[in-house]
Amino acid sequence: MSGTTPMRATRREWIGLAVIALPCILYAMDLTVLNLAVPSLTASLNPTAAQLLWIVDIYGFFVAGSLLTMGTLGDRIGRRKLLLIGAVAFGLTSLLAAFATTAETLIFARALLGIAGATLAPSTLSLITNMFRDDRERTIAISVWVASFSTGGAIGPVVGGVLLNYFWWGSVFLIAVPIMVVLLLVAPRLLPEYKDPQAGRLDILSAALSMAAVLSIIYGIKSLAEGGELAISLGAIMLGLVIGVVFASRQLRLTHPLLDLSLFARPAFSAALSINVFGFFALFGMFLVVAQYMQLVLGLTPFEAGIWSLPVGLGFVVGSLLTPLLLSRMRPAYVLALGLTVAALALLVIGLTAPSRDLLTLIAADTLLSIGLAPVATIAADLVMSSAPPERAGAASGLNETSSEFGGALGIALLGSILTVLYRGGLGETLPQGLSGEAVAMALRGIGGAHSAAETLPEGGVALLEAARVAYADAMLVTSLLGAAIVFIAAVTTIAMFRGIRPATA
Repeated sequence: MSGTTPMRATRREWIGLAVIALPCILYAMDLTVLNLAVPSLTASLNPTAAQLLWIVDIYGFFVAGSLLTMGTLGDRIGRRKLLLIGAVAFGLTSLLAAFATTAETLIFARALLGIAGATLAPSTLSLITNMFRDDRERTIAISVWVASFSTGGAIGPVVGGVLLNYFWWGSVFLIAVPIMVVLLLVAPRLLPEYKDPQAGRLDILSAALSMAAVLSIIYGIKSLAEGGELAISLGAIMLGLVIGVVFASRQLRLTHPLLDLSLFARPAFSAALSINVFGFFALFGMFLVVAQYMQLVLGLTPFEAGIWSLPVGLGFVVGSLLTPLLLSRMRPAYVLALGLTVAALALLVIGLTAPSRDLLTLIAADTLLSIGLAPVATIAADLVMSSAPPERAGAASGLNETSSEFGGALGIALLGSILTVLYRGGLGETLPQGLSGEAVAMALRGIGGAHSAAETLPEGGVALLEAARVAYADAMLVTSLLGAAIVFIAAVTTIAMFRGIRPATA
């Protein structure tokens, strides 16, 4: 019996899971905590517009570009060792960022933080597969893992707001230091070590190619979303795709590839990555739309918007922790379809609420969106990890996180671009008379531009702002309905993709 029944986790593994949650919370906090500090660091460091954009974005770029390499590196040198190395690097670079005296130094520190941060998610997820052998327990552990990211994203703006009320902008980076010290003290005692005993040396050229491919594609997609030069944006995406083809062909020739492409031959693995892209497409795409709506249409401050976003983050936590219970009663296909259907209905309500400017209904629907999409992220991660062989767990976890980054970038780019086109069309028909050409151009660039243009107008600013708010709300209605249709199609498709897969708890 002992040869067929997986060993159940002990108290040590469950306490170890709490330890694993610490860097995951920190990883997510670092994606959101800086946003509130932008005004004060701008006053202190005086960055150019381009430098400010890089300060905000470069962390996410380097996280996305490094995930696959770091996941595979954990398989090579040991997942716990990689986690501890990443913790030291994250703590030290956080200190560098906190006390940066120039914009260039802060950009450099944020890039290093991205590389260090990329060690955290793959190593923690792959360690979970070693610590929790029982299928049901592994699903619960992954649910906690997903919930820890949601918790970090939710509390990031709140913690940042509190710190900025009492300290300078660099204090938002110092949160990492005590957390990483605790991790370094307890992780060696509570977390097991695991690495692939047959792993070869890390292929540096493959690592460089994978980073270049992901960075180019993510940059191109993000540039499109922000209204960048079309030729440059599409050129970056095409360059990334070409590098990706070169990377894939190299993997087929190597004895010990950075990425084992045979993983994609496993139906559950490929399907789980695909559905993960859909989930984060909707989540990240609407996150940006709703955040702009709360601040630029409803007039909330960034801190107020962060407080109102707390239920949304907590909704993702609740949805993640409910997933094991749902899987004990339904197959993964039906849980995924249910979650996506709930998300589609939430998007429908968000769209219909936008013109009425009803904040409470908006937050309730946005929270429902998180609750619906949380099982998608949890089950996708569980299926990716359970369908990959143990010696490839690090690479599999890196791919899972990379698919999340791609889905989020696509959602921001596609839904954001559609909203911008609709906004421009709607505002162009309702612009107040007598505006200068410069004011019209600024207003049509986006609702943020309309706010900037209104500040320069002695008269007519109120009318311009109201026209921009109406145009944005109407564009948000159509964009949300389109998003709802895409997510509902994904829900229907999911049943066909996953209907043969039984829940782990069976």
